[in-house]
Amino acid sequence: MRTINISENSITDFLMLRVGAYNDLIKFRLSALVTFSAVFGFILGDSGVIFSWGKFFALMVGGFLISGASGAANEIWERDIDKLMKRTENRPLPLNLISLKEAYWFTSIIALIGISILWIFTNPLTTLLGVLSMVLYVFVYTPLKRVGPIAVFVGAIPGAMPPLLGWTAATGVISHEALIIFGIQFIWQFPHFWAIAWVSDEDYKKAGFKLLPSGGQKDLNTAIQIMIYTLFLLPLGLLPTYFGLTGINSGIVATICGVLFLAQTFSLMKDCSRKSALKIMFGSFLYLPIVQIAYLLDKV
Repeated sequence: MRTINISENSITDFLMLRVGAYNDLIKFRLSALVTFSAVFGFILGDSGVIFSWGKFFALMVGGFLISGASGAANEIWERDIDKLMKRTENRPLPLNLISLKEAYWFTSIIALIGISILWIFTNPLTTLLGVLSMVLYVFVYTPLKRVGPIAVFVGAIPGAMPPLLGWTAATGVISHEALIIFGIQFIWQFPHFWAIAWVSDEDYKKAGFKLLPSGGQKDLNTAIQIMIYTLFLLPLGLLPTYFGLTGINSGIVATICGVLFLAQTFSLMKDCSRKSALKIMFGSFLYLPIVQIAYLLDKV
């Protein structure tokens, strides 16, 4: 009887290990956040009398799978580089928890399923944007990370694509409202990624990543650039209210969050410390979902 229990526990542990490995491969938490941004864009764009539940769930599933495939393809590409960094050395490919062949097959299958779902249940424009996002992230942004800070600009495009995908899934067009929510997320990524690059600078140098501006230095010039891009979020955050996409309440929330986010950059300019960069990084994690939720709750 005891042997059976040990066997059952071993099977359970094995399955949990496999599930955890695949969760890490698709960057589950990141893919979930990406899906949330897409859902945000869909709800904001949907103006029909009857909510389009079919398109909504198709966007959720298809968007999540495409994001997961992008994350997995990134880990396949950087599998040898990941071994060099503490933050990535425990990913499934460096630890051989998943074979390379298995990762290729899994990534290809979920990418095709995700694209097919978007094509069948949403529209060609959304599908095209989803494929473009995946191509830019995997085949342009990923190799550029070892070239220079231009990678951050390129990476910000697919990074800002989710709310745009959500909007086009709901409306079938790219309007000025769609470009506004795209622009907010696009600009947000500069202080977000630069703060991460500042905090992870030692690890990134081991991998040859060159993401910080100003020659890759953790200095006042880089801190000023982080401040400037954060400052841009203040007027951008008011555009949905100005164009009548949302009400005044979300404009107030976006302004308060923008001011608090901006205030954190002044500490970095003052001391150029890792601690201040860490505060900006966590501030960026809070800013985007809070503002997006405010827009949803305040939708006109």
